[in-house]
Amino acid sequence: MNWIDYLGPMMDGAWVTVKLTLYSTILGAIFSFMFGLGKLSRHWYFKVPSVAYIEVFRGTSLLVQMFWLFYALPLVGQLMGVDTRIPPVIAGILALSANIGAYGAEVVRGAIQAVSKKQYEAATALNFTPKQTLWRIALPQAIPEMMPVFGNLAIQNLKDTALVSLITISDLAFVSERLRNLTQESAVVYTLALFMYFGMALVLAGMLKMLSQYVGTWRRAAGGK
Repeated sequence: MNWIDYLGPMMDGAWVTVKLTLYSTILGAIFSFMFGLGKLSRHWYFKVPSVAYIEVFRGTSLLVQMFWLFYALPLVGQLMGVDTRIPPVIAGILALSANIGAYGAEVVRGAIQAVSKKQYEAATALNFTPKQTLWRIALPQAIPEMMPVFGNLAIQNLKDTALVSLITISDLAFVSERLRNLTQESAVVYTLALFMYFGMALVLAGMLKMLSQYVGTWRRAAGGK
């Protein structure tokens, strides 16, 4: 086979990788804010589950988390008499999202805590509610500080999607391995895969840069500058 013949199936696999990255990054961002803010809560019923989630998913392997959702959870369901089987795509997205969300939650927490105490004191003096303080004082200042780290997490998430090939999802890594087994052209197949992952990372980095610029504009608008 000519190397051009590999591009069709590998592009199909790359498209699966793109969708996995998109869905898991968006859901992971939601988890980041949900549990990051939960960890800052004064209420134990928000704080305790948030701390537990962050510590468990940061302290265990992403691969093991994925295997647990796909292989172990159905067995637990059988013992309870409940069907808890998850399609491989859903298991992959959930594992990736939960993992990136745990790291992102610490980014959210740290950025919000880094806002000057004087800002919160000013909000109190202006009789702002906690919700107004969060949306008008804390987040407009904290989110731009989060963006570089979130960008790194998103790119890491793109690379981590290769692990879903181990639960039978036909992403770029899975297709590349199948082509290698069929053709024994390891150098050609993996070189193409390398450049494809690099290209996707460049595009993702560019999109995140534009998002960061938009967030900076939102911050200036929220601050009245």
